[in-house]
Amino acid sequence: MKKNNLGRHKARRYAVQAIYQWQMSGTPIHEIQSQFLAIKNNATFDTDYFADLLNGVVNHHEQLDELLTPCMSRSISELDPIERAVLRISTYELVYCLQIPYKVIINEALDLTKMFGTVDGFKFVNGVLDKLAQQVRALEINQG
Repeated sequence: MKKNNLGRHKARRYAVQAIYQWQMSGTPIHEIQSQFLAIKNNATFDTDYFADLLNGVVNHHEQLDELLTPCMSRSISELDPIERAVLRISTYELVYCLQIPYKVIINEALDLTKMFGTVDGFKFVNGVLDKLAQQVRALEINQG
């Protein structure tokens, strides 16, 4: 994994934890972001991308949830909080980070779900993101 990719991987990992905290506590995202940056001040990761993910997910979570809803067999509120955080981050990336290939986004989501989520949660996340990618990245998928 190249250095930039590793920095983004860590940014995503910390973003899942921060979004989880935001979902569970309702703490303003700027406070959570400050806490993470203070705690991880010696860690090497893409802090700009971390901030982009946090602010993007929080500012667009209603739109992201609307995109996710038709791709799921249950409501967003019924999801495991980790799966919800991963899906929101991945949906944000699929819609707003077009420079990142959809396969990379999905692979990262699966890795994060395996790391933090339920035993088989990655299977659900994979199914949802595959459906969503078909809609929001159809051109990229059809070219590939």
